[in-house]
Amino acid sequence: MFSFEEDAGLVQDREDLIAVLQMRFGAMAPGVIEKIYDLHSLDTLERLILAASNAPTFKIFLEELEAGEGSFRLEGERFNPIEG
Repeated sequence: MFSFEEDAGLVQDREDLIAVLQMRFGAMAPGVIEKIYDLHSLDTLERLILAASNAPTFKIFLEELEAGEGSFRLEGERFNPIEG
């Protein structure tokens, strides 16, 4: 992928992640949005979009956000969106 395509993908994934979080959990602290904009991995952003879509609570999403770019699996009942 060309650099400008990757950059556009990063911007779009960040915006998508923020939109999902706002729809599911409402307004967020500016620090959370800053952390999202500090991410530079498409894989991490895509994982966090899945986490934001499936985590029953904002707290569980924040735990995934704190896991950083090395984490790559979402598993277990804690990601059941019907729970919580």
